[in-house]
Amino acid sequence: MSVVSPSRLPPLPTSPEKLAALTPADWQAAIAAEPVAAAQWMLHGARLGNADAQITLGQWLLDGHGVAPSPVDGLAWFLKAARQGHPMGMNMAGRCYENGWGAAADDFAAANWYRQAAHKGLDAAMYNLANLLATGKGVEQDAAEALQWYRKAAALGHAKSMTKIGFFYEDGRVVAQDAAAAFTWFEGGARGGDFRGQYNYASMLAARGRLDEALEWLRKVPLTATPGFKRLAGEQLLQSPHPAFQAVGQQMLGALSNVAAP
Repeated sequence: MSVVSPSRLPPLPTSPEKLAALTPADWQAAIAAEPVAAAQWMLHGARLGNADAQITLGQWLLDGHGVAPSPVDGLAWFLKAARQGHPMGMNMAGRCYENGWGAAADDFAAANWYRQAAHKGLDAAMYNLANLLATGKGVEQDAAEALQWYRKAAALGHAKSMTKIGFFYEDGRVVAQDAAAAFTWFEGGARGGDFRGQYNYASMLAARGRLDEALEWLRKVPLTATPGFKRLAGEQLLQSPHPAFQAVGQQMLGALSNVAAP
């Protein structure tokens, strides 16, 4: 079996200007390099004030990629990038505050950062802000404004937002209940790779008697779904009258059992 060698790190830039002049290929090589060396390279770039390096380093500090995990330091680097006006830095600062990574959970602060990034055109931030608006976390609950942000993100190709819009039409929330529109939006989310969209699209295909197509989409769900969603979906599929759907449900639940086993 062949082993893929890590990419060779570009030389450490000696100034912010030289760092900014690196090509996309240089950045990809730095990201793909041996983790410990890559993290040191990225730390150097972050200290030179480069927002992209600060965001990458912040994520690696959350994940423990090449460095000891440190959400506190990760948040600090996201905030440095955010204060330079970088949309992803703002979005990741929001994620940290929403989830309590590196600081006490603070939905108000999360919403503030998401809103700033959303107004800069970042689809992920639009989605995250819409989620808070839909639930009233950190902001006054406003389903209509949430739907507006989901639509803006969906227009940029954001698959999870497409799925969320499908729920609005399925439930008749803000908009008139419209199963055909829900079907279309779930299909968009599914084709964009969102596991919730795949599951709901499959459910609507099955209701229309298109069982083979539904099964094809159901089999994609566990490839990216969270453990919690696999558990929920697996239990629901076990109640299906179709043996093939039951088998997918058993697969989802069995995978969870294997992970939990010592």
